[in-house]
Amino acid sequence: MTTATLTATVARARGVEQLVAGQATSDGAGVKLTRVLSQSLQHRLDPFLMLDAFGSDQPDDYIAGFPDHPHRGFETITYMIAGRMRHRDSAGHEGLLENGGVQWMTAGKGVIHSEIPQQEEGVMEGFQLWLNLPGGQKMCAPWYRDFKAGELPRLVTPEGVAVTVIAGQSHGLAGAVTRETTEPLYLDVHLPQGARFEQALPAGHSAFVYVYRGEVSIAGKPVPMQRMAILANEAQSDGVVMQASADAKVLLIAGRPLKEPIVQYGPFVMNTQEEIYQALRDHRDGRLGESAA
Repeated sequence: MTTATLTATVARARGVEQLVAGQATSDGAGVKLTRVLSQSLQHRLDPFLMLDAFGSDQPDDYIAGFPDHPHRGFETITYMIAGRMRHRDSAGHEGLLENGGVQWMTAGKGVIHSEIPQQEEGVMEGFQLWLNLPGGQKMCAPWYRDFKAGELPRLVTPEGVAVTVIAGQSHGLAGAVTRETTEPLYLDVHLPQGARFEQALPAGHSAFVYVYRGEVSIAGKPVPMQRMAILANEAQSDGVVMQASADAKVLLIAGRPLKEPIVQYGPFVMNTQEEIYQALRDHRDGRLGESAA
């Protein structure tokens, strides 16, 4: 844990362009979740494709998990707040995701994986974010890394704000993962009531905040629990400032847009329709994850 000595870092803060309420849905073998970032927002929040929030203490909502399913063309980042889930994939990777841990998987040219809960009772809560890959990297080799909670860099501000830096950089502290092209920032920010937190953001980057506990205000706009605030992209802005009106926990996510065509068919995200057809053929013919078989 790093104790940050902070000076003001944001001169012109971003405002809130739009508040979004997620849509209740299910995925996998019937896991109940809330789709916060949906397909309709992919171009506005490029390079991010999807954000799902899941959380329940009812085993029937999560117990069946996500049996074997394919992916191609993007990365998945799963952040587990509470619970235990086992990952296995066709590239030979296996890991147990537990409280506070992160699982980062690059599907690249193709992987078939499963995510199965390792509990039959209690709370399971977390998030899965989909991060697009640039066209030139969509057919890269699959990659996977598990980060235990204790391996994730953390800082605490003088006001007592605790920040877990999953990706990118915050106040000089580098996160667990960096990506050169999309430059993702992924922070879990815990603010005591009344505390203020500033984070520098490049003006051109897409950025949003998801409040999963409490409430914050951004540029005077209240952002209540279970709402995503899409941050405006003013040309002169240099960051975001959040103030907690109650004890709050938020995800702050930002990245550099790829500005490429996005063609999605279920678990495949490519640049052209023909590439989608090829992914479907490869999956049908058992070639999607063959190099790792």
